[in-house]
Amino acid sequence: MSTVTRSDDPPAAAPGKGLRPGSVGLLASVTLGLSSVAPAYSIAVTLGFVTVVAGDAAPAALLLGFVPILLTAFAFRELNRELPDCGTTFVWTTRAFGPIAGWLSGGWVVQCATLIAMTALARIGATYLLGLLGLTGAAGNGAVVTAVAVLLLGGATVLARRGLQLAAVVQYALLGLQLLALLAFGVAALAADGATAPSLGWLNPLGFDGFGPFAEAVILCLYIYWGWDALITANEETVDSARTPGRAAVLSTLVLLATYLFTAFAAISFAGVGSEGAGLGSPENAADVLATLAPAVLGGGLAKVVQLAVCVSAVSALLTCLVGSSRATLSMASHGALPGRFARLHPRHGTPAFGAAFFGAAAAVVLVLLTLLSADFLGDAILSVGLLIALYYGVTGLACVWYFRRTLRDSARHLLFRGVLPLAGGLMMIAAFARTARDMVDPGYGSTSLGGVGGVFLLGAGSILLGAVLTLLARARFRPFFRTGRDSVAGPTVKDH
Repeated sequence: MSTVTRSDDPPAAAPGKGLRPGSVGLLASVTLGLSSVAPAYSIAVTLGFVTVVAGDAAPAALLLGFVPILLTAFAFRELNRELPDCGTTFVWTTRAFGPIAGWLSGGWVVQCATLIAMTALARIGATYLLGLLGLTGAAGNGAVVTAVAVLLLGGATVLARRGLQLAAVVQYALLGLQLLALLAFGVAALAADGATAPSLGWLNPLGFDGFGPFAEAVILCLYIYWGWDALITANEETVDSARTPGRAAVLSTLVLLATYLFTAFAAISFAGVGSEGAGLGSPENAADVLATLAPAVLGGGLAKVVQLAVCVSAVSALLTCLVGSSRATLSMASHGALPGRFARLHPRHGTPAFGAAFFGAAAAVVLVLLTLLSADFLGDAILSVGLLIALYYGVTGLACVWYFRRTLRDSARHLLFRGVLPLAGGLMMIAAFARTARDMVDPGYGSTSLGGVGGVFLLGAGSILLGAVLTLLARARFRPFFRTGRDSVAGPTVKDH
């Protein structure tokens, strides 16, 4: 049975929604944040493309791409300290800009990006798993890969429904394997005969051949860091929910930066940035630089460990996506912005079981449909996620400034961490959104086009337009939220457990 409560003077922290408080510590939060990024997978499939664009300035691109991510992390930290709600961007954007912006940017855009990313993660995990099992023929069969990917989605959904403690234990092992594999690869690459000495010049922000390559490389790097914010959705289950998730967000982004820079320096030292042979500048190697370099660096046996690390990287990120999305929709439902069934918790495990099952099933359906359409269509859908990321990160940074606007003069700390840094991060993300949208219009961007317009742009912009239409439908369906949500969203308006 549902009960409805409203408050014109919401508390600083939202009352509990039935989740288990204090069940996640700082280490588990950082692990969830890192796992959601899939560091081994992300560096494997992104470093080559960045190097093709930036050459030996690839580490500089990684560093510059990290700047708006760090600034956005400060916005997440400050907003979570004030409003520790598992709805995160949905709650914060609603409080700052109103229910329409909150539902569209903080709700739909985030979940749409996550859903598309889940299809990619499941497919990559399935492909690597089949390869590890020696089933190379099956790994090249789209139907078999899709079937295995659906099974992986099912297994991750079961784990997500069981609770954060079990998910965190699994993530410790999976993340540990990823980081150890990357460390072993990096050390071996730097110590290999013929490897060149790393140069600080590779971090030179002026080493790009014009603004175009600079912007393209930095935009590519935004995707490589995306996902750490999933840890914030576990804030109501975290020890010291007002502070621990924010600290974990900043710490996880710094660990990612160190991991990526170390791997990039090692790979460039070993292979160089040439466009032939094993060079990182070769388009043939760009899709997976670790698969290309690991056998030469580590030998066949240990190269399998790196391959396994990339596989579990994708699977662990898949699990974290399910954990984060189910909690975000739990918050939206508890505030009256989604059907009450999303707010129901598992009677034994105390998890948003319906939300986890919904997103697991939805990802499976989307994966099958995109695969049936074409592999090119699926690839362009994945590329379009960058547009969605830049939008909701940018809006969140601006929401932080607007929400705290009356307190920015209270102290130098407030001015810096609630004003200057989030504003800079938000504007950078909006600029990245505009630049990415302009580039995606080109029919040569990605693999598909329609009417002379790039398919990646149509998918990205179409996702946002569809979200706007759904927001209007939601406004008609959930009138109380859209009427009073800006004032009442700090406390649940609907409970249906």
